Amino acid sequence: MRRCLVNVFRLGIKELYSLRYDPVMLFLIVYMFTFAVYEVSQHAKLGVFNAAVAIVDEDGSQLSVRIGDAFLQPYFKRAEQLNIAEIDTAMDKGRYTFVIDIPPGFQADIIGGRQPVVQLNVDATAMSLAGTGAEYIQSIIIEEVESFLNVRKAAQPPVAIVTRARFNANLDSSWFQSVMELSNNITLLAMLLTGAALIREREHGTIEHLLVMPLRPVEIMLAKVWANGLIIIIAATLSLYIVVQGALAVPISGSVPLFVAGATVYLFSATSLGILLATLARSMPQFGLLVMLIFVVMILLSGGNTPLESMPDTMQTVMQFVPSTHFISLAQAVLFRDAGFDVVWPQLAATGVIGAALFLAALLRFRKTVTLTQV
Repeated sequence: MRRCLVNVFRLGIKELYSLRYDPVMLFLIVYMFTFAVYEVSQHAKLGVFNAAVAIVDEDGSQLSVRIGDAFLQPYFKRAEQLNIAEIDTAMDKGRYTFVIDIPPGFQADIIGGRQPVVQLNVDATAMSLAGTGAEYIQSIIIEEVESFLNVRKAAQPPVAIVTRARFNANLDSSWFQSVMELSNNITLLAMLLTGAALIREREHGTIEHLLVMPLRPVEIMLAKVWANGLIIIIAATLSLYIVVQGALAVPISGSVPLFVAGATVYLFSATSLGILLATLARSMPQFGLLVMLIFVVMILLSGGNTPLESMPDTMQTVMQFVPSTHFISLAQAVLFRDAGFDVVWPQLAATGVIGAALFLAALLRFRKTVTLTQV
């Protein structure tokens, strides 16, 4: 047992030295945990932000002008004026996400108690803006009309709904995006580093050198798992403190050590998956394609971008066997909702069990690959 641990430790040190002299991988690690996290959280907006709006003012009244002036930054850009004949061309070219057509006699109809129709054209290809932005515009128009008429509600509604956001009270999407991007990058780099390390051994011919030594496949795998996992966990922790909490000023309400512990367990699963994919690929380009195929599915369906409960029941069941689903749930619970170990232990246990299964599958596949190489 002691000899096995010494072999794993020394092979891991060899992995760290190999990574030290790989400038591309070093650059990728630094980039993914600094610039990528910062830029995505700052510029990938989920809500309504700087939406392009145009108005076709066929009325030219005081009320229609007030409606046009009500679209303010940062939610909307300044509303531009269009002719009615320019609507289709402008929408087809993607110049505006929303085009509002105020009909002739709009103000007179409002004053006369009639209900004029305002047409709102929406470019639904801008999915993140279309639904929420249309509701914003409807609220703005109704508020301006009521303000113009000096309407006051005679009675209070029977139910008063008060919304309180315990975390991220201003609903700033960058807070959410930064942590999710950090979690996504942990997944991607865990698969890339371990799988690339194995393929690099094969391409450089050093795998044959390891095979003639008194080493077992499990020792080679464990060395790659702990060495590359250590690099990722250190980089992720520094990114959480320096980039997320420092540069982005995102307040982390939960326990960072608990998140790091969960990430460590998750890295056992992700690195094992990377080795498994590396045993299936014959070259680095094939491995890269396999990683991207698996990574995209894991990230899009793990609950980080869309709620898991909004997916079909069958897909929800399938995703319970994917480790990233439990890690995303753990990260959100710990960092956003200040959950403790008593809350997230099921996610930790599930991640560990899936990791053990992936490690066993990767080990069996690696042993088969080693046997074929020796033959």
